[in-house]
Amino acid sequence: MKAGGVTTPLEARQGKAFLLLDPIREHYLLMKMGWYQDNRIKSNVIHVRLKDGKIWIEEDRTEDGIAIDLLQAGVSCEDIVLAFHPPRLRQFTEFATA
Repeated sequence: MKAGGVTTPLEARQGKAFLLLDPIREHYLLMKMGWYQDNRIKSNVIHVRLKDGKIWIEEDRTEDGIAIDLLQAGVSCEDIVLAFHPPRLRQFTEFATA
């Protein structure tokens, strides 16, 4: 934020973060929403779901990737699916294919 409380365009584009949790359907999202001038800004930063005993990363717009954080927390790469990759390409990653 600039001096005097004026929001810069970059800060406005980043928006405010909201955590959406749906433990019944096992979907978990981190979103950013806000306004830049007259434009509504909405972005899914992270979308993770639990399916078949694995963590499916549907979307990940973080700098390093949430998969790295999961590995560092002790989750096995066989329990992580990079679902944002097409199924035919998942075999070329170190992670589970489904």
